[in-house]
Amino acid sequence: MASPSLKTICVYGAGALGGAIAAKLALGLRGQATVSVVARGGHLEGIRADSLRVWEAQAESPLVAQVTATDDAAELPPQDLVITGLKGHQLGAAAPGLARLLHAGTRVVMILNGIPWWYFHRDRLSGHAERQMEELDPNGNLWRLIGPERVIGCVAYQSAEVINPGEIKLSNNGHFVLGEPSGEATGDIEAIAALLKQGGINASISPRIRDEIWSKLMGNAAFNPISALTRALMSDIMGNPALSVMVGQVMNEVQAVAEALGARLAISVEERLERSRQIGPVRTSMLQDLLAGKALEITPLVGMVVSLGKLTGVATPTSATILALVTELERQNLRAAG
Repeated sequence: MASPSLKTICVYGAGALGGAIAAKLALGLRGQATVSVVARGGHLEGIRADSLRVWEAQAESPLVAQVTATDDAAELPPQDLVITGLKGHQLGAAAPGLARLLHAGTRVVMILNGIPWWYFHRDRLSGHAERQMEELDPNGNLWRLIGPERVIGCVAYQSAEVINPGEIKLSNNGHFVLGEPSGEATGDIEAIAALLKQGGINASISPRIRDEIWSKLMGNAAFNPISALTRALMSDIMGNPALSVMVGQVMNEVQAVAEALGARLAISVEERLERSRQIGPVRTSMLQDLLAGKALEITPLVGMVVSLGKLTGVATPTSATILALVTELERQNLRAAG
């Protein structure tokens, strides 16, 4: 049963990943909680016209879920739980809308790739507790309007893509790791993990969520920008000797910065490279955004490796080069898109 304190749930940014979560929760919690979404554009119209449709890996038919869908958070009442499906570079602009969904006890699960804006909140290991990062939170809007004390971190291992408006395809079964910034096993996080599981979402809790953040970033900091720069699928990158060497260089830099901040990665660079060789023709999220003419998730995935490297005195020459290249790529891509 859903927690009695979690009766209203909103997925803010119900694109590929967020939309899949919303659909599963709406179906799994039917009659126990209401699920709404904030989306935009053609995807929003597709949800309104024909529900949310989610193709799970190897499924012969989609999950179909009806949810309240809007592009204006002000149309919704305050929620007991908010789950964000936005990328890190999109959150700052969404802060006022997110704030409208909050009441005194609302928790916000932020599913993010890369370094999150709240990273140093209640961090006991880095020596930089409560440090705010302007690159991730311009003008401190997220810190002020949302508040890091509301946040539950979330690292997602789920590949998802919007294939038609309102229609999403998942390429794996997925796993979501939740963690309080403090590392505590609170009643809130236990209830939210249970709620996700009731929706058929594989969720676990980590007392060291920052370790999980860096472990995933090891791959994202390498594959996302390299795929955008080359238009290559992950299998193509790992099949190219020169590019696979560059991937390893980035992974080593990420590991060094992570360890300088007190994180412990559960997997070595060599193990991660070997696993990466088994991944098929996957198109990264940054490549998807590039091909769609969208802004790229550069700062959380690449820029912060370089910035935090400077903070900790760790050299990141390969990441710095890739950062310069992908930043110019985005500038040219947005110019071409008008």
